[in-house]
Amino acid sequence: MKQFIGFICLLAIVACKDKQEKKEISLEEKALKIHEEVITIDTHIDINVANFTDTINYSQRLDNQVNLPKLKDGGLDVSWLIVYTGQGELNAEGYAKAKENAMSKFDAIHRLCEEIAPNEIELAYNSSDVRRIVKSGKKVAMIGVENAYPIGEDLSEFENYYNLGARYISLSHNGHSQFCDSNTGEADNVWLHNGLSELGRKAVAEMNRLGIMIDVSHPSKESMKQMIALSKAPIIASHSSARALCGHSRNLDDEQLLMMKENGGVVQTVAFSSYLNTEKHEVYTNYMRDLNRQVADSLGVDWYERFQLADLSEEQRINFREISPRIVEIAKSKATQDQNAPEDVSVSDFVDHIDYMVKLIGIDHVGISSDFDGGGGILGWTDASETKNVTLELVKRGYNQEEIAKLWGENLLRVMDQVQQVANAATMN
Repeated sequence: MKQFIGFICLLAIVACKDKQEKKEISLEEKALKIHEEVITIDTHIDINVANFTDTINYSQRLDNQVNLPKLKDGGLDVSWLIVYTGQGELNAEGYAKAKENAMSKFDAIHRLCEEIAPNEIELAYNSSDVRRIVKSGKKVAMIGVENAYPIGEDLSEFENYYNLGARYISLSHNGHSQFCDSNTGEADNVWLHNGLSELGRKAVAEMNRLGIMIDVSHPSKESMKQMIALSKAPIIASHSSARALCGHSRNLDDEQLLMMKENGGVVQTVAFSSYLNTEKHEVYTNYMRDLNRQVADSLGVDWYERFQLADLSEEQRINFREISPRIVEIAKSKATQDQNAPEDVSVSDFVDHIDYMVKLIGIDHVGISSDFDGGGGILGWTDASETKNVTLELVKRGYNQEEIAKLWGENLLRVMDQVQQVANAATMN
């Protein structure tokens, strides 16, 4: 009997120990485990073709926000690399110049995956590719097009873009394009098409036919409404947040968010500080601008803002680019030691937008993007190496692994599949 009682006590001790060990698993450990098991997708990363050469490329730990070493550090699996072209004149000369720019970016992305680092990163064309490449241990590149302006008026170019790997396209950027009005029209209430042009309506049908996701992050609200009415497939907002929390024209209001839900699409919350909390962003930016100037002055050099660089000589630009990272680093160090420094926009503010949209339209219609190397980046997620901090914040907010998997990539992959199904059905008819 004593032996039996002793055995029961032993079992109880073991059970208590197991329970205690389970309790001792920290949120950080839980988040890391989830992060390693889900597919993490960032739907908007800008590129500079200067970083895709034999001597300077993504295989190196460059000063930019995204490169292979930083992707590995942060456990970011899938990077949507962006073919971006600014808005120019709506004429043959403007289209030709823009096309040259776009093709150089397509070429750069293919060069990275096929020549520079084919053993480390591979271009994906569909969700099956994504899952296969992630399973192989390599990083995944996908291609999004920010502004269809370089396509000109030749709709057959959409198929060319598709064959080159483009799997989402925005029909405009900052400024009205030949296809549709931009959100920037809100500033002066001047519109070119009152939504989509006739060419834009044909472009929607063509993207549906090919299996290209329609991106509504930059087009106007009226353009978006018309795209949803015309599209036979779900659409995406590749990098936008909630306008109810931050009244920037790049964000989607509640009506737009509910339309996205009804359409079956997904809104990729963006880690762009001024789209998350404009007031906090402006206070902190002004503080850092003054601090950068002070540091530059102490080093005996001039400090320039981004908008001033175009007016500099080539030699001045080169010299500034060489010294500016050091100035920024010193200024950031001083800011961390300043008890009176204003609060920066952070991962917490970012997940506030995710929380809001999940509550309004559901977990199946919200995703994640950074806009790295295009102005994105917030405290806690300043570059790809800190990607795990987003998962940690989601865990702290109470999201489980299935929900986090949806936010980080499964929702986007689901939309990709549905868009391709619509295209396949069109081909069969």
